[in-house]
Amino acid sequence: MYAMAAMKQYQSVNTNAQLVDASPHRLIQMLMEGGLARLAQARGAMERGDVALKGTLIGKAVDIVVGLREALNQEAGGEIAANLDNLYAYMASRLIEANLKNDSAIIDEVTGLLREVKSGWDGIAQHG
Repeated sequence: MYAMAAMKQYQSVNTNAQLVDASPHRLIQMLMEGGLARLAQARGAMERGDVALKGTLIGKAVDIVVGLREALNQEAGGEIAANLDNLYAYMASRLIEANLKNDSAIIDEVTGLLREVKSGWDGIAQHG
């Protein structure tokens, strides 16, 4: 895992975070939490018809998904990392589509996928 890439990505969307003592495992959790929060906010903005805010928040969610993708260690992660890489690419593509089509169902789809990945990640015991 490339913890510095994950930390930089998280800082770019949440500058108030206390990241100094966060483990690499926790940094990925924070990225996922931030992504889920941005998706919920984007859905709310979409429902209110706030097009500019919706676009900004979906853009931040895409940035987080890209950060998660960049944090994958392809060499050590094997098939799991490859599958996650494909899933994150799909999620980013779907979010761009959600923004263009103003489609909250796509946001819900990506939210569900990210929650599922986060659930698995949360179940992994921290290793330092």
